[in-house]
Amino acid sequence: MNQHKIVPCLWFHTEGGTIAEVTNYYKTIFGENFQNGPVIPLGETPSGNTEMCEVYLFEKKYTFMSTANAHHAFNDALAFAINCKDQIEIDQFWNYFTKEGEEVQCGWCKDKFGLRWQVLPENLGALMSKPNAFEIMMHQKKIIIEAYLK
Repeated sequence: MNQHKIVPCLWFHTEGGTIAEVTNYYKTIFGENFQNGPVIPLGETPSGNTEMCEVYLFEKKYTFMSTANAHHAFNDALAFAINCKDQIEIDQFWNYFTKEGEEVQCGWCKDKFGLRWQVLPENLGALMSKPNAFEIMMHQKKIIIEAYLK
């Protein structure tokens, strides 16, 4: 059975349509948990120069495509949650994505390409069972675990 019968394709926009800008960005934060295959140049398309490649993020397969002309921007209908082991890991991902991206609310942020991430503690369920947890989360952008433990 093909374990990758359905593969999500993420469509990015970069200067010149180069996919290396995208893969280098994610390789920096995900390190050994991110591998990319060779670049597949598609040449000039209605969206300008286009390149793509297969990537594996935490052993899950995706196709990344980048075009020179902006086409369909990412929006809130697609997001990735990152379950972090502690505040240090939350800070690492949050600071990286928001450095050139944007903070939102309740652990949500956008990276420099507009892709949405929710950076969460892996024990979110336990934290949300604490008194006033919902109110605490509604006042946070980046999740600060300590606030739930007071």
